[in-house]
Amino acid sequence: MCGICGVVGNRPAAPLIFEALRRLEYRGYDSAGIATLVDGRVDRRRAAGKLDHLEAVLEERPLSGTTGIGHTRWATHGSPNEINAHPHAVGRVAVVHNGIIENYEELRDELTATGRIFTTETDTEAVAQLLDYHLDRGLAPREAAFAVLQRLQGAYALAMIFADHEGLIIGARHGAPLAVGFGEGEMFLGSDSLALAPLARRIAYLEDGDWCVLRRDGATFFDVRGETVERPVQTVALMAGAVGKDGYRHYMEKELHEHPVVIGQTLQRMIDPVTRQVVLPKLSFDLAALPRAVITACGSAFYAGLIGRYWLEAEAHLPVDIDVASELRYRNPPLTKGGLGLLISQSGETADTLAALRGLRSAGQHVVSVLNVEASTMGRESDAVLGMVAGPEISVASTKAFTAQLAVLASLTIAIAQARGVLSPARQQHLTASLLDLPSRAAEVFVQGDAIRAMAAIIAEARDVLYLGRGICFPVALEGALKLKEISYIHAEAYAAGEMKHGPISLIDRTVPIVVIAPSNILFDKTLSNLQEARARGGRILVFTDAQGAARLKDLAEAIVVLPTVDAFVAPILYTIPVQILAYEVALLKGTDVDQPRNLAKSVTVE
Repeated sequence: MCGICGVVGNRPAAPLIFEALRRLEYRGYDSAGIATLVDGRVDRRRAAGKLDHLEAVLEERPLSGTTGIGHTRWATHGSPNEINAHPHAVGRVAVVHNGIIENYEELRDELTATGRIFTTETDTEAVAQLLDYHLDRGLAPREAAFAVLQRLQGAYALAMIFADHEGLIIGARHGAPLAVGFGEGEMFLGSDSLALAPLARRIAYLEDGDWCVLRRDGATFFDVRGETVERPVQTVALMAGAVGKDGYRHYMEKELHEHPVVIGQTLQRMIDPVTRQVVLPKLSFDLAALPRAVITACGSAFYAGLIGRYWLEAEAHLPVDIDVASELRYRNPPLTKGGLGLLISQSGETADTLAALRGLRSAGQHVVSVLNVEASTMGRESDAVLGMVAGPEISVASTKAFTAQLAVLASLTIAIAQARGVLSPARQQHLTASLLDLPSRAAEVFVQGDAIRAMAAIIAEARDVLYLGRGICFPVALEGALKLKEISYIHAEAYAAGEMKHGPISLIDRTVPIVVIAPSNILFDKTLSNLQEARARGGRILVFTDAQGAARLKDLAEAIVVLPTVDAFVAPILYTIPVQILAYEVALLKGTDVDQPRNLAKSVTVE
């Protein structure tokens, strides 16, 4: 959530910041703004809504200055309007903030008692007011910033500029990510390396509790105690061109079409092409000795974890517990020392998942994370990282990252099963071959575009939709329902197909389409019985299946999308693709904002 960019250099800062904010649109936002230093004073432009509104303001009233900060805001405290938009400017300072200041009411009361007047509804203004208060007391910017940081409670990434201090930006992080970019005679601050991609190839990441002072010639890093520290500088490979739409209408459309390549690239990293053996990074623990595993994640990543649980228990005979991260961290379950804590996150900065990681580590679990951003906070705090090769995912609704997560989890399952001695060589070869065949099968899904669009036309007229799946395809139904809710705003619920008659069947009539994930596996007959019950009550049956399943469903289903026949082990990966495409096509018909759906953020870095 929220995006931050700061520039201190010799070029006009506002255009650089604006383009960086464009690259941060994927995080989701409802207002934006930029502040720069002009003739020793803070000047700023803000606008509610999308960046196009801010662009119009900047065209009418350009911002000069070579030192500046910018922000895309996802509202937490106060309405998404221009008054509450960042940067917040108070006296001689301007501040942008990602996160939540939990003790802002206490700070507001203290500052109001000194005569200070607050003008916004936000928690962030308390930071700006307190910073200016310390400047009034005679502290220099660095000392004032340190004094403020000692008072803040909650999660934050901050960037601050100061009137009469051209060429100075102070940044800080606690629980929310922040990166420093190194240029030639200029320095940059950003929420992530993607924001800084065309500006700096050399990046340093602040650790939790760090703060930094940026000047044109470099950066000085401080820890939570205010002591100078060194932070490693690394070269990032990501280039700005990687985030274009490449002729597609939306980032989501582009990312959907990248599924086959992403699955293939991720499997190439996980499986040796010569030996066809899974290759994991060096681990500090023995896979064969694991007593059990705990999987945790949020959103779509949690559904990937559910599929991973099916795989690990069925193929590796490893007992698995699974919780959404926001529940695991507070449930305080008894954990077997030496177990595996398996965390899944696209960004590696998801606040609840990161907190769960730390809880699992403190409980004596070996921590392994499945990440798309290996240099993220979760990556740095894990015992090992299993990196997926998904590339930047800009659309807020996750698509290709989900199938990349599944490719990693499937490969990890094979490795653990082999280590535990429960997988025969023949079975291992069969599973690996099924995975390696998957990219080409995934490409075939797009041939079914017309059939998916016909299904979308039925759903677009509905207010409620049921998704059903059995066994390992139940999480695919959950993912399909989530995608439909996220980008079309149609209410959708997913159930294990066997649960339909335990309540949801009461909802079925001609106005409620039923989307079914039904490959012709050993559970197909059970699912078929459920569909016959639904049809008898007027249900409109829409099915994703293979050729064998389609032959048996042709008289029962109103619409069928016929998918390639694949092994049951990889079916959930393949079947995820068309249910995501279906949500996209419905959103197009509904006319919603596909890439930036309302109220959602890409990387949720607060609880």
